[in-house]
Amino acid sequence: MLAVFDKAIGKPPQEFSLIPSFGLGSSKSRQEIAETFQSSWPESTLYNLSNGNFMALSHEDESPLHPRSIVVMDDIFCIFIGTVENTCELRRHYGLSRQATAAMVLIEAYKVLRDRAPYPPDQVVKDLQGKFAFIIFDAKSLNLFAARDRDGSVDFKWGISGDGSLICSNDANIMAETCGKSFANFPPGCMFMNGSGLTSFDHPFHKVRAILLEDDEGQVCRVTFQVDLFTRLHSIPRSGSAANWADAAVAEAE
Repeated sequence: MLAVFDKAIGKPPQEFSLIPSFGLGSSKSRQEIAETFQSSWPESTLYNLSNGNFMALSHEDESPLHPRSIVVMDDIFCIFIGTVENTCELRRHYGLSRQATAAMVLIEAYKVLRDRAPYPPDQVVKDLQGKFAFIIFDAKSLNLFAARDRDGSVDFKWGISGDGSLICSNDANIMAETCGKSFANFPPGCMFMNGSGLTSFDHPFHKVRAILLEDDEGQVCRVTFQVDLFTRLHSIPRSGSAANWADAAVAEAE
C-alpha cells in the first residue's frame, strides 16, 4: 500500500525533517512517487485525490494472513491490511450487514466519530481485536486517521518526502526511495490523526515521544516513537473538525 498527502493535510511529525538526508527523495513529485509505486506494483489500484494526493494498493504477493483491501464509501477512502477477529460483533454494534468487511466497519466507525462522537477515537481502535494497519482519509473534511495494532503485526511505515509530504506504506523499498532515511516504523499500539497528532490508544493521555538516534559521528540518522508513561497529558491537542472526536472523553477524564 501507499498513501501520500501534502504536508498541509498530512501534518507529519517535524522530527522526520531533522534527519540530514531527508532530502534524498526531493527530486520526486507526488506524481512521480505514484509512478514509482505503479512501476514496482503494476497491478496496483490508484485513487487520485485532490491537490496531487493519492492512495494506492496492490494485491501482489499478498499474505493470506494479512489480506489487503481498499474501500471507498461516501467520499471516505480506507486502506486496510490484516484481519479483525471481532468483525461480527462490530457489524452488530454499527448496524451493518453480514457482508460488511473490516474496512467497511472502520469507515462506519469513523463516520460515527466524525458526526456524533459518543466515545473517543482511542476506544474505537482499542475495540479492534486482530492484526491490522489502516489509513482512512475523508475527502470532504480532509480528516486523516491511521493506526496499527498493538503488536505491530502488519508492516506499516511512515515518513516524509523531500517536499515534506507525508508518506505511508508497507513497502520499505518505496519508503527508502521516496523518503531517504526520513521514515520509521509506525509505532505499534498507536493512532495518528492530522488534527491531533500521534497518540497511543492504550495510553491516550500519555505523550508519544519521538526519539532521535545518532550515528558514530553524532548525526541524527533515525527516529523512533514510543509512549512516555511518565508524562500525562491533561488534554489532547486538536484542531478543526477532528476536535469533535475526543471532546466527550477528555471532559469525562478531567
